[in-house]
Amino acid sequence: MSPSRPAPEEPDHRVVCHLDDLLAARGMTLTELAARAGVTVVNLSVLKNNRARAIRFSTLTAICDALGCTPGELLGVRRE
Repeated sequence: MSPSRPAPEEPDHRVVCHLDDLLAARGMTLTELAARAGVTVVNLSVLKNNRARAIRFSTLTAICDALGCTPGELLGVRRE
């Protein structure tokens, strides 16, 4: 019997990632983006699923360069 896991907590921020929309608009897969940006698929998945707690500027720059977008197109702030 496996130990029960606590329910996932709600993030303590309102920043949201629009990576799915940008990938779809460009016909690109997460794996292709990972290769182009030099970021692991796991890290991109965490970002895409809004589970990231932080992002390095170098990672943000690499993702934006690979997608041809700005940080403002990749990230937004959800209204309360």
